[in-house]
Amino acid sequence: MVCQAGWVALLFAPGDLKRWLFLVVAAAELLVPVVAERGHQTPWHAHHIVERYGLFTIIVLGETIAASTVAVKSALDEHEALGELLPIAAGGLLIVFAAWWIYFAVPMHQRLTSNREAIPWGYGHLLIFASGAAIGAGIEVAVEHAVGKAHISQAAANAAVTIPSALFLLMVWLLHSRYFKRGVAQQLTLPLAALVILACTWAGPYAVLYAGLAATATIAVGLTLATRGGRPDHVVL
Repeated sequence: MVCQAGWVALLFAPGDLKRWLFLVVAAAELLVPVVAERGHQTPWHAHHIVERYGLFTIIVLGETIAASTVAVKSALDEHEALGELLPIAAGGLLIVFAAWWIYFAVPMHQRLTSNREAIPWGYGHLLIFASGAAIGAGIEVAVEHAVGKAHISQAAANAAVTIPSALFLLMVWLLHSRYFKRGVAQQLTLPLAALVILACTWAGPYAVLYAGLAATATIAVGLTLATRGGRPDHVVL
């Protein structure tokens, strides 16, 4: 009720204060679960919670593909730049498909046994959702740069894709995968992949394609490590 009153009061706040007051009210809103659960844990089903977050992740990645498709199609309609756009389109698809695979590679419901694990996991998804959506926005930037509409450097256009892609992998490793790793090689797979994708920022016009290939190679490496010495019950990336 206090948060709702804050949102209503925000409508009457002075214009120059609204952006700062918005951050305060948004922070208060995000703290509601922590405050509400501090004395008593509401019963919840781990499988259901993981499924809800997983479905929202699929929606975000699906919107990323849709936004990227529209950007590429619009650019092709206005410019004859297939050679410049094809590597971006292919690399973007590889990044998104790899992100989907890596996110769902582990049975996270086994880890969520109490609020101590679940609340940080839930808040951490804000960065997963944000980075997933930013991949699509970054691909749009890369497309506009390829056809000369975005007046920024090649490295800046590449970074719009590589930084959120690397952040997505790091957050999935931090929240999901690291709990199911066995050995140093498996633990380092996703962090090193994120570094490789960041390094693609300076790969010129083919940066998005190289980042997509690096993300795909991450899956191949993860599969190889997970199946070495026997077939596991689930694939750990």
